[in-house]
Amino acid sequence: MTKTAGTLIVECLLAQGVEVAFGVPGESYLPVLDGFHAHRDRIRFVTCRHEGGAAFMAEAHGKLTGRPGVCLVTRGPGATNASIGVHTAFQDSTPMVLLVGDVGSDFRHREAFQEIEFTSMFGPSTGGLAKRVERIDDAARIPEYVSRAFATAMNGRPGPVVLVLPEDMLHQKVDATPLPRTQVCQAGVTAEAAQALASMLREARRPFVIAGGRFSPEGARALQAFAEHWQLPVGNAFRFQDTFDNHHPLYAGDVGIAINPKLARTIRDSDLVIAIGARLGEMTTSGYSLLSVPRPVQKLVHIHPCADELHRVYQADLAICATADAAADSLRDLAAPPQVPWADWAASVHADYQANVRPQALPGLDDKDAAGVDMPAIVAALQRQLPADAVLTNGAGNFASWVHRYFRYHGLAKGCKTQLAPTNGAMGYGIPAAVAASITTGRVAFTITGDGDFLMNGQELATAAQHGGKLIVLLLNNGMYGTIRMHQEREYPRRVSGTALANPDFCALASAFGMHAQRIGNTAEFEAALRDALARENGTLLEIRLSPEVISTRTTLREITEEALRRPARG
Repeated sequence: MTKTAGTLIVECLLAQGVEVAFGVPGESYLPVLDGFHAHRDRIRFVTCRHEGGAAFMAEAHGKLTGRPGVCLVTRGPGATNASIGVHTAFQDSTPMVLLVGDVGSDFRHREAFQEIEFTSMFGPSTGGLAKRVERIDDAARIPEYVSRAFATAMNGRPGPVVLVLPEDMLHQKVDATPLPRTQVCQAGVTAEAAQALASMLREARRPFVIAGGRFSPEGARALQAFAEHWQLPVGNAFRFQDTFDNHHPLYAGDVGIAINPKLARTIRDSDLVIAIGARLGEMTTSGYSLLSVPRPVQKLVHIHPCADELHRVYQADLAICATADAAADSLRDLAAPPQVPWADWAASVHADYQANVRPQALPGLDDKDAAGVDMPAIVAALQRQLPADAVLTNGAGNFASWVHRYFRYHGLAKGCKTQLAPTNGAMGYGIPAAVAASITTGRVAFTITGDGDFLMNGQELATAAQHGGKLIVLLLNNGMYGTIRMHQEREYPRRVSGTALANPDFCALASAFGMHAQRIGNTAEFEAALRDALARENGTLLEIRLSPEVISTRTTLREITEEALRRPARG
């Protein structure tokens, strides 16, 4: 039976198991929108308010499911707006497919209305943002292109793929049928590699595991079994804090921004680092300082699904090309000695983590600065009240450090992914990610955001209202771009420039989107307000006005400034 190419695109998405797609409609892909209408009982098109928000939602969906999140945008401005989500998917190694409606083939290379050369913009050969960029000129080949896009997005190091859809092609009649659902190729650990790793463990005295990347719940359980057999301390890579159960006696903490200084010393003092699934990028390695480049002092076992990542930055003693799940499954029953010489050391590493999550008073913070707000106590209330399967999201900013340090995730081994956060440090991620989590999983979706971060994509609260999403938003308002101000005081003390913000009435704004909104005046008010938010049918925004002095979990803005002033002047 013939159909339009646009309808075939939707049928190919259905064949890949896609039940929801995110986007902003555009006239360049009207036949695809008509395909969504034709199959509206099987697939849902979530209409977003900005292509950046739509792309973030698709990226978050990819993180949650392990299958590519799908985003649809129009040419030119639509694609450039969506590029932030594509960049996030690339650096976060998240499977994603971006479909871009484009100018007709007969208008190409004339700088037609909104025309862009997408291979140059997104293509990997030009240092772009995607794993692959392809233009579909022949409608009969749509099944081939869509199947390859999903395979490329999921296999090896996962990431985004861009498919460009010329407007005239989408109107063509075609009788092609979709190809079957594409599955991930699970590359495992050979017996020889497993035994080589076991030999290195038997020679070690202070081994340490860094886990991150894409684990399924089954893979996370296999990782936990491997760690337990060998009594290995495990740290989670930057913004993959839900990989390993934070309550487990072998958990060491998160290996990322504002790392626990004792954990940093532990990794530097270890004699064997086993990285499973983690890319070992700048944030996870504290600016490439925990492991020296190119040859670490520690012996290094690097397990990653993409061969191109192995030996790219670090020369590993043992490099294994394998998916995180397959690697953990292969190592689950790796024979361990009855006793290991590092058991006491592993216990002390966990004790350091427990000490780090105990509330810490900020030096020099007086009662006036605190204004009755105790952020560790706020996070403790989240820990008590949020269900274990709640999805916690955040964008970029110092506000996220409170959750990063003090909240304890139950881990993927408990059954589902619960942390959505951008490893590329993209502002404005938290709200769209929470919208995607709420409307696609039905679980509690909580996001922590700052005043600057919120206004990057706060308009997507309209998407939540339209599509039945319920968000709980904790907005920390300190009237500035806090992270940049912190660095500004460190480098140019008392020379404030460009970081102050004049904000709207956030509670009134949230109310306009149909949410309940409440300004929290002190710590004692928060927990009851959170309980009410959980019980409420519609979403809730809770605003806390935070002193600029409360800039991080370890020090105040004043202390940073004074320390900078004590340093010799530049030049």
